Amino acid sequence: MGGYRLGVDIGGTFTDLVMLDEATGELRQVKLPSTPRDPSIGFTDVLNRALKESGSSARAITCLIHGTTVATNTIIEGKGAHAALITTEGFRDVLEIARQIRPRLYDIFCEKPKPLIPRYLCYGVPERIDYAGQVVRPLDEDAVREVVRAIRKENVEAVAVCLLHSYVNPAHERRVGAVIAEELPAVFVSLSSELCPEMREYFRASTTVINAVEMPIVSRYLDLLENRLSGIGVETGLNLMASAGGIISSQVARREPVHLVESGPAAGVIAATHLGMLVGVRNLIGFDMGGTTAKASLVENGVPKVAGHFEVGSHAVAESRGAGYPVRTPVLDLVEIGAGGGSIAWVDPGGGLRVGPQSAGADPGPACYGRGGDQPTITDANLLLGRLNPGYFLGGEFPLYPELAEKTVGQLAERLGLSPQEAANGIIEIANSNMVGALRLVSVQRGFDPREFMLVAFGGAGPVHANALARDLSISKVLIPMGPGVTTALGLLVSDIKHDYVRGYIRPTATLDFAHVNRLFEEMEGQGGKVLAAEGINGNAMRFTRYVDMRYVGQSYELMIESRNCELEPADIGRLNQAFFRQHERAYGYAVTTEPTEVVNLRVTATGLITRPQLRRVPAGDADSSAAIKGKRQVYFSEAGRRASCKVYDRYKLRAGNWIDGPAIIEEADSTVVIHPGFGAGVDAYGNILIQE
Repeated sequence: MGGYRLGVDIGGTFTDLVMLDEATGELRQVKLPSTPRDPSIGFTDVLNRALKESGSSARAITCLIHGTTVATNTIIEGKGAHAALITTEGFRDVLEIARQIRPRLYDIFCEKPKPLIPRYLCYGVPERIDYAGQVVRPLDEDAVREVVRAIRKENVEAVAVCLLHSYVNPAHERRVGAVIAEELPAVFVSLSSELCPEMREYFRASTTVINAVEMPIVSRYLDLLENRLSGIGVETGLNLMASAGGIISSQVARREPVHLVESGPAAGVIAATHLGMLVGVRNLIGFDMGGTTAKASLVENGVPKVAGHFEVGSHAVAESRGAGYPVRTPVLDLVEIGAGGGSIAWVDPGGGLRVGPQSAGADPGPACYGRGGDQPTITDANLLLGRLNPGYFLGGEFPLYPELAEKTVGQLAERLGLSPQEAANGIIEIANSNMVGALRLVSVQRGFDPREFMLVAFGGAGPVHANALARDLSISKVLIPMGPGVTTALGLLVSDIKHDYVRGYIRPTATLDFAHVNRLFEEMEGQGGKVLAAEGINGNAMRFTRYVDMRYVGQSYELMIESRNCELEPADIGRLNQAFFRQHERAYGYAVTTEPTEVVNLRVTATGLITRPQLRRVPAGDADSSAAIKGKRQVYFSEAGRRASCKVYDRYKLRAGNWIDGPAIIEEADSTVVIHPGFGAGVDAYGNILIQE
């Protein structure tokens, strides 16, 4: 008898669970409101619900994977641990100076993000290592002990250490870490040379500081969660989704919580990739719209795009550097905006209608939830336009109140001089415009034509808006998976174990020391292999992928280029350069093949392959979908300028091969699919809905 694999994703509004029966392939899903004050309560609530409904024991759980927003919220809400920073003498202002760039260049009132560690808790110690790793000034250990003893008086929970050029020679930084461990054994320590051994002092310091302020918070959360799980009889270890789209153990997450900052959204990208592969589509755009945010990502040739860095703590609605805290760790290339079902509509000082990024969240939630919310949201607008069924939200377990939605949207409409229906439509159109912008950021502004990609839409609100977004971007096909509201949780079950390693190495490409390069690659692979083995992965399931970060000589930023997974030799220089030129032309619109290039970093991704679950097929049928019709209702569509009569379908009664003509509504427990006039939808063998003109 097989066991059960569970994926639990905690979002800002709902906590989702997918439970896979390893013996039968049956998927069970649970969706309950999140518990922001203590996310672990929501976690155990959905887990207990799943176990009760399946009649199973907690001891039957063989794998438990978690996607969390704890790390992200810690930074966004400014609730990081009380921490200190130790750096090279004379450089204690690194966090205050930060960078010259600003999110809004011509805004004279624009302020940089407040440093996560105040200046009075930033200390310098006498030492100096140069760019080549040579010791210019020995470390003054007596001075280090004096600083550490001064830190003790401040009652900090964590210390970040970031010395100049420690990415080349970490000896001084490691010694500072050892002194801290001797003097302050209960304090968390984050070393930049272990976490982010790359050049650029501020980026490295920012990454290390974020890790430090996260460590106590994430450790306490994981301790609490694992104690709760132990209390209900769960015996398997807890794993978590990392920002780069792989799984890490809770032990690794405690040491390096910075890798959890994009935990939940990353799982959605992996799910979209998996679904695309099932239907034979390797180029796709993932669109995940939940209750709080909407996320967009791009997958090319079956591989999600990965960025070498990102910013956390930014509330910007468009891609905007300088609005948050930079993190130099690999992350799936995502654009996230404040446009979820709970995003609040408001009127700006100029009398214009705006939507988001503020959200009603899970508590109190949209006005139609009947939990005290008094601000109009996207969910209220969709309900008022007839797109949602007030008696079948979350399968009927969570009733909605149209009169409350009409009241709040009506109040907004009065301020705008519109009817409630016009105001509701305005909310949806503005939200759609914002989301189209996000989809353009991950496609057009990355050098990709969205018309060449399929849109995979999920999240509780994603299928409601996906058809309109695809229409505006001229995307010809949209895929809506079964259980779209819990697709991100499904992504947790189809993700491999993954760890990323980097070594700073700056040399002209034409004069690389190949013996040294190959030795560094082998060291990183050895390091990754040990970690994977400790996590129970055997050698046959281990894969290692090598990359080099390259740029033109003198250029400020680099591009990540995949290398051969074997020893490099002089004959590979031309191949690396050509790969760099191709990627540079795609990213920036040009490439000068006569200009010299240089290598900046060497990277290795260590992957532990898992056995992916097989999704169950739905029964076969023909084009006639009338057996799934459950009723009709009037739904407003802006392109028609009026309400149209829509057939309403029960998704669970649809069969493979069925066809539905729009306009139409397809309902299931965790989401609603809206098919616009002029479009139709088919059902494939796995129950996916494919919308097209």
